[in-house]
Parts: sequence; structure tokens; C-alpha cells
Amino acid sequence: MDTVLVLDFGAQYGHLIARRIRECRVYCEIISHDTAVEEIAARQPKALIFTGGPASVYESGAPHCDPAVFSLGIPIFGICYGMQLMAYLLGGEVSPAERKEFGRTEINAATDAPLFEGLPRDLVGWMSHGDHVLRVPDGFRVTATTRTTPVAAMADVDRKLYGVQFHPEVVHTPWGADVLRNFLVNVAGCDTSWTMGSFVAQSVEEIRREVGHARVVCGLSGGVDSSVVAALVHRAISDQLTCIFVDHGLMRKNEGDRVAATFRENFGANLVYVNARERFLKRLAGVEEPERKRLIIGEEFIRVFEEEAKRLGQVDFLAQGTVYPDVIESGVGNSAVIKSHHNVGGLPERMHFRLLEPLRALFKDEVRHVGLELGLPEDIVWRHPFPGPGLAIRVIGEVTEERLEILRNADAIVVEEIRRAGLYRDIWQVFAVLLPIRSVGVMGDQRTYEYPVAVRAVTSDDAMTANWAHLPYDVLERISNRIINEVRGVNRVVYDITSKPPATIEWE
Repeated sequence: MDTVLVLDFGAQYGHLIARRIRECRVYCEIISHDTAVEEIAARQPKALIFTGGPASVYESGAPHCDPAVFSLGIPIFGICYGMQLMAYLLGGEVSPAERKEFGRTEINAATDAPLFEGLPRDLVGWMSHGDHVLRVPDGFRVTATTRTTPVAAMADVDRKLYGVQFHPEVVHTPWGADVLRNFLVNVAGCDTSWTMGSFVAQSVEEIRREVGHARVVCGLSGGVDSSVVAALVHRAISDQLTCIFVDHGLMRKNEGDRVAATFRENFGANLVYVNARERFLKRLAGVEEPERKRLIIGEEFIRVFEEEAKRLGQVDFLAQGTVYPDVIESGVGNSAVIKSHHNVGGLPERMHFRLLEPLRALFKDEVRHVGLELGLPEDIVWRHPFPGPGLAIRVIGEVTEERLEILRNADAIVVEEIRRAGLYRDIWQVFAVLLPIRSVGVMGDQRTYEYPVAVRAVTSDDAMTANWAHLPYDVLERISNRIINEVRGVNRVVYDITSKPPATIEWE
């Protein structure tokens, strides 16, 4: 199986690059930028890809790779920081740009260049950089420019070294997959036979090898990630697995009963149902800062799992539905911490389990395809993402039972109306948020002073970037009217029209 190695320089989009490569049906792995060149050579990769990153290549302490990689004779593709680093290490010039480029940008490409084969000259792609390549190294040719960037792409065809300043991996560069495919297939000669079916087969063997005869508990939330993990681990080790559903009091309306019923209908594994509402809400009392909420919830989950595992006997592993957006936002390598996910940055330093996270390198859409490969029903596979901390990060500020009840009722109306309009499968995620302020209103000729509710709906392919969903006005009107008329304590509904970036999908 041909392998492409992605050298990570701290990019927020690092695993998105890997995902696009896998969409081309080419197997890839992400490794650290400082991996020894001897180790890279021993892996015999068909190609190397340098990711972007937040640093400037000319600054002290900026992440670099060993320049000897350019002497291995392996095709290399640098993206954003990766192109700048290639230029810098090979004798070109990189400097701060007089005008930074962020967002959609018009690009003029050389159609005779290998990367742009089959594409028009005038393109629109996604830029995100403050530095630029001012002069390319000897042997390189400039193959694309923008109005303010003299080198938007460069190539040394003889040495099979390529670089682009734009981000071909994001959906906002709609032709980016063509550029990557041109590099992988036409330049590097990669075989395109890797599929989610092969991922399942490989993961089953890896789980069996790692677990052996040990017992595993799986934190089951009812969402697609944890459900797919449960099905995958169960296929690998059968009765060695016990699933634990923890009702932490932060679930949506009637969710606990629905999850338990769905699990028993579709899974053959053992299920333990734990009512831990009181202990979670007690720990969260008076807490307003979102990072503290996440850390508290993450630790409390582990403590519940440990207590239940003791009742089961000797349990060595905890299986989790961790996916890569959880990891990247929690901060990995040189990446910034956006927010600590309860199952990553929110984990306690000391715990009695070894983690089993077979989906850690996958994005949500890939996880859905794994679920279909495993035969899970569509209502589980296509369920909208729901965060592990639950409504605790959708009640902005302090979490109380009163606020949770208001939000549960409002959120149920939002989802019900989206389903009624036939839009559920068209939207990546839709939910309500309770704001920690009061606004003045009038109902029945009486002054009210109640909470506002924000409605958030986004479209996305991978959760790394997202656009706000352009919901029909009549749907928004029904949602607003129903929430205000049916949910006691709310007198105003607002709609969030912010994309990611600059916002995240969740408010906390």
C-alpha cells in the first residue's frame, strides 16, 4: 500500500490535508516535522507533504525539518508555511507581506504547470498568511500569482518539488482536490486503492493486537462517534467490551431513554446505564468559565468510568469516540489551543485506563462512512454532532437546572422544525444556545425581562471550517414563534450568522 507522509508544522488544517489525501484513496500518515530523515527514508513514502503552521520560517525557534529530506529524491509538496519553508531552506527569500491575505482570493495560475493541469487560468482559492515568498530558489519557476502575492505557487519539476501559498485542502478552495490529485497521481505516481473498508479491516486487527485478552469499557453517548467506536471495538473483541452510558444531566430532551433504547435495538454489546446527573451538576455549580467546565466534565467522566469498571472487575482499556477535530482544537504539537475537548484536553493527568481511540485520525464524514461499513442504521450514522460536555457549553455562563430545562425545550423545538422542513440532512449541525443575559420584551401587554436564545445552524464537510446555514425565513419564523410561545423564560430569539473561522461551531 503506497504511503504519503504529512510533516506537521503545527497547522490547524494539518489533518484536513490528510483527509483530502485519503479522499483521493491514497493512504497517508501524519508525522512530526522533526522526524529524523533516516526514519522517513526507512518508511519509503511515495511523497511528502509539508503542512502550514502559525510561525514565520525566519524566526528563531520556528519549526523546521532536516534539509536532507530534499536529497531523498521523494516528491515534496509544501502548503502555505510548508512552501515558505521549502523556499527558505533551499535558498529563496521569505519576508513579511505588505498586505496579508485571508479568505477568498483570486489566483492566476499557469495552466501548463503539472499541479494546475486541467484547471482554468483564473481561480478563486482560500488564503491565510502574513508572510510570503519574495524570491524562489534556483531551479524553481513561479506557477501562480495573486494581486498582492508574487509567488502563489512554485515548482521545480526536475526535482519534483512543489509549493502553493493557498490552502488546497479546505472546501473553500473548490478545485483544491484537483491540485492534490495532480500531485499525488501525476507527479508522485501514487496508487489509489485505499478505502474506509480497508480502514475497518486494519483497525480491527490493530485493536485485537493491542487489547489481547483484556477487557474494555466504552464511553457511549449515543452520538455517531461513540456508536461507531462501540461497533468497531465490538467487531474486534466481542464480549470483552462493555459500553457505559453516563447521563450527566446535560443531555437533550428525553435523550437518555432514547440512547438506551437505540443501543439495545442495534448493538450486541453489554450496556451499563449510569445516572450521574446530581454529581455533575454539583461539580459545575458556580462555574462560568468554559475551559473549567470542560475540564471538570472530562475528569468526572473518567471517575464514573473508573467506578463502574471496578464493579465489572479488571478493566484495562477505555474506548472513546475521539475524532481529529477534538484533538486539533485541544492543541497538538505547535497548534494553538482553541478549546479543550472533554475527551482530550479535559482528561485528568492520572487515570487507571489505557485509552483506545481508533477514530482519532478521522474526520466526522469519514467516521460516518466507517459506520456504514459496519452496518449501523442511518439514524445513528447521520445524527448531528453533539458535544461530550453536552448542554453545559450551550448554557453560556453558570449551568443551573432552570437554565438547562429552558435550553432543552428550546433546542427540541429547533431540531423538530428543521426535521419538519426536511433540512436535517442538509445541515451539519443545528442547536440552540441560552445566553446569560436578560432582555426586555412585551407579552400580553405586560413587560417581560427574560432570556434570549440564539439559534446556530452550520453547513460543513469536516467541522474544521463551516458556513452559517441560510435557513428559509419561514423556518426561522416558526422556530422563533414556537420558542417564545412554548418555552417559559424566553422572550427573544436571535440567529447566529458567523462562519468558522473566525468563530467555532459551538459557542463555548
